[in-house]
Amino acid sequence: MRNRAGRFTLPERVGLVAGRLEVNPGGFAFCRPDDPEEEDVYVPARGVRPAMHGDRVLVEAGYFKRGPRTGGRVVKVTARALTQVVGVYRAGRTTGVVVPQEQRLTVPILVPKGAESGAEDGDMVVAGISRYPGVETDAEARVTSVLGPAGDPRVETLAVIHEHGLPLDFPPEVLTQARRLPQTVPASAIAGRLDLRGLPLVTIDGERARDFDDAVLVEALGSGFLLTVAIADVAHYVPEGSPLDLEARARGTSVYFPDRVVPMLPEALSNGICSLNPGQDRLAKAVRIEFDARGRMKETRFDDAVMRSSARLTYTQVRQALVDRDLRVRDLLGALVPPLEDAERLARLLIARRHARGAIDFDLPEAEIVLDLQGRPESILRAERSIAHQMIEEFMLAANEAVARELMRRKVPLLHRVHEPPAADAVRDLARFVEGFGLRLHLEHGQATPHSYQQLLEQAEGRPEGRLLHTVLLRSMQQARYAAEPLGHFGLATDAYTHFTSPIRRYPDLVIHRLLGGRVPRDLPAIADEASRRERVAMEAEREIVQLKKIQFMQDKVGQTFGGIVSGVANFGLFVELTDLFVDGLVHVTTLADDFYEYVERQHLLRGRRTRRTFRIGDPVEVELAGVSIERRQIDFVLAGRERRERGREPWRGRRRRSR
Repeated sequence: MRNRAGRFTLPERVGLVAGRLEVNPGGFAFCRPDDPEEEDVYVPARGVRPAMHGDRVLVEAGYFKRGPRTGGRVVKVTARALTQVVGVYRAGRTTGVVVPQEQRLTVPILVPKGAESGAEDGDMVVAGISRYPGVETDAEARVTSVLGPAGDPRVETLAVIHEHGLPLDFPPEVLTQARRLPQTVPASAIAGRLDLRGLPLVTIDGERARDFDDAVLVEALGSGFLLTVAIADVAHYVPEGSPLDLEARARGTSVYFPDRVVPMLPEALSNGICSLNPGQDRLAKAVRIEFDARGRMKETRFDDAVMRSSARLTYTQVRQALVDRDLRVRDLLGALVPPLEDAERLARLLIARRHARGAIDFDLPEAEIVLDLQGRPESILRAERSIAHQMIEEFMLAANEAVARELMRRKVPLLHRVHEPPAADAVRDLARFVEGFGLRLHLEHGQATPHSYQQLLEQAEGRPEGRLLHTVLLRSMQQARYAAEPLGHFGLATDAYTHFTSPIRRYPDLVIHRLLGGRVPRDLPAIADEASRRERVAMEAEREIVQLKKIQFMQDKVGQTFGGIVSGVANFGLFVELTDLFVDGLVHVTTLADDFYEYVERQHLLRGRRTRRTFRIGDPVEVELAGVSIERRQIDFVLAGRERRERGREPWRGRRRRSR
């Protein structure tokens, strides 16, 4: 920064902290310093302006003092995080206002008369910021796009897409390049490739899948098995540095919503020439792995191939054939049944071997949202996870690890998929947390290992709070990412792993295909950082839209009673996750009217000061839906009548404890 004398200096030399501002919906904020060794700086609401959430700022720490607590104030914004906002337009007599979707944008955003661009009261809009807030002035914006009525489910999805900066339309030059690609495989492209068209390779996906980038086959080989994994050869059609490639790199990944997909590649590739559609010749990268009778990898071969999928199978069909032994489905699949049975045998061996080496297997149920014709949620179901899903997971894991080891053997620079061990403080917090349930996290030399996590999951099996413990363990771990360095994969308990099997929907997989062919990009670390960042954006967008659909689903259920489990506690209340609906909400502490409840952080509970009644993580409760707010993205519960009455019969516990 430049000081008053016009010289450049470091912020800390003049008592300032440089970092990124994270604003709480309540108005206060924290400055997350650039220096990871420095502590976060609390910024009260009156010290936030002229900054907005996400801005890079300089903060004067200790500017505000109130008793033992101090707070900083923003003295300068060095870089703005936003150029536009997405929100609901509210018309006024002389000036409109945009109410942002992002609740951490707490500064009023005014829309001057004439800048509403035809937006009507209640429309969801995209607005470009024309003036940022000052210490005494509000922000101003001009509406650039009217998405439609805010209550329309499709409009709400569009709002999430715009809010996260996801690109909807492909540039003209990208579409032109995609249209010029052949839609069938010419004979000239097959020359020199391994011909797998005579093998009964099949794709196995969900019912709604439209792009198929992997096909599998397991053949009995003496007492062992031969696994063939054929992956769409996207690299053949997407030259490095071409418009298609640059756009795919910028997008990083396809993003999946309940009602649509924002694809990484145009439909001519993702659903056309690169999709392994049944009965059609397709170019592929093939990994063929030989396993012995105990599921140990013996030999691996990598080939450029041509293949023809024998069938497009669904997880449901495979489960019906292998688990339910449905004669109708088995007759329909005919000659494909024996290879599927071999695939099941191999998958079970691979699962056992992964568990033996300590790989962590989180089995958290996922929500599947079923929409009606208007895009509104009709039901929320437990997503099926059968041996059919496990088969594909295991075969993709095996192929990814085999490719990583092959590239490391060749000493080729590699885009690794890494998952670093959990941080020491997270491990300590986890150990204290599970002790409250009578469980123990076993450490080796003070460090958590994949084995220790897996042992905890096994201990939690069958317990009422088992699902919650799975979630807490998952949250204690670091997020997997891409890196140019071989940092290992904690969750899979392996030192070599990459992503190779989904080049239609993930850019790193496309890069790995090129690396197998000897084409090494010069900026591998930059690609790793970009891909990790785009993956996080996609995950946040997908999570937000799923939460929005859950809230929409609960809108007409106010007053109904549900069973749930306490999934979290805080000084302002307790979070409850419903047992059957995969929905969670808040019981605010002010609704617990029978006592004054205090938050005991170390024990993860709320305790009544007079009655000593407790609510702790894992407790079963019955709640009544009190209200739903789309704008606040919040579901509010109160304890159900029966729950209140049962809790009311326990005052003797409080009197007994107090008499000691």
